[in-house]
Amino acid sequence: MFAIVRTGGKQYRVAAGDKIVVEKLEGEAGASITLGDILLAGEGSELKSVEGLTVSAEIIAQAKADKVIVFKKRRRHNYRRKNGHRQQHTILRITAIGGEAAAPAAQA
Repeated sequence: MFAIVRTGGKQYRVAAGDKIVVEKLEGEAGASITLGDILLAGEGSELKSVEGLTVSAEIIAQAKADKVIVFKKRRRHNYRRKNGHRQQHTILRITAIGGEAAAPAAQA
């Protein structure tokens, strides 16, 4: 089963067992959270109702993205500004969609 969830102004397609990186959410590593803004859900090509459906996830880590350098310059005006930014994000493991529990991955 899969679901489309919205968090942090972005949309993610998730299934049980997936790991996703989202905008920073409150909570410590190991805590469980519930994502309630479900846009679409289904299994295969069949869509299901999203009424009362929730996605459960576990916070793996709170981390920062790679540094982005912002450099501004105006020619011939002795104007240079260098600034850096590291966006904070949260790494989630999807444990269940609705009442469905994540099945352990089979070793091949």
